[in-house]
Amino acid sequence: MEHPRSCCPVACTLDIIGDKWTLLVVRDLLLGRSHFREFAASPERIATNILTDRLTRLVDHGLAEKFPSPEQPGREAYRLTDKGKTLGPVVRAIVKWGLEQLQGTAVMMAPR
Repeated sequence: MEHPRSCCPVACTLDIIGDKWTLLVVRDLLLGRSHFREFAASPERIATNILTDRLTRLVDHGLAEKFPSPEQPGREAYRLTDKGKTLGPVVRAIVKWGLEQLQGTAVMMAPR
């Protein structure tokens, strides 16, 4: 892992999840998606190279893990670790804020 740019917890957290795609991948994991094709099919249409990078970043930081897919033998799936599940309240707070403050937003599905 790379060295943090500062000791500020906000900066360090944003270095991991602060880009425009990572929290959307976390959202999808919270919604129960686990396969690459499911993430790629999200309405935001993340490019596959970016999706691969973000899943790798989440795994490298211990927020997600790969496991053998029970539905698709020979394929890998992803799930949040206990550490990654602690992002659930963060995502729910962002959903709440967006619904209250941004006209035209709607919940696709409630995160678990």
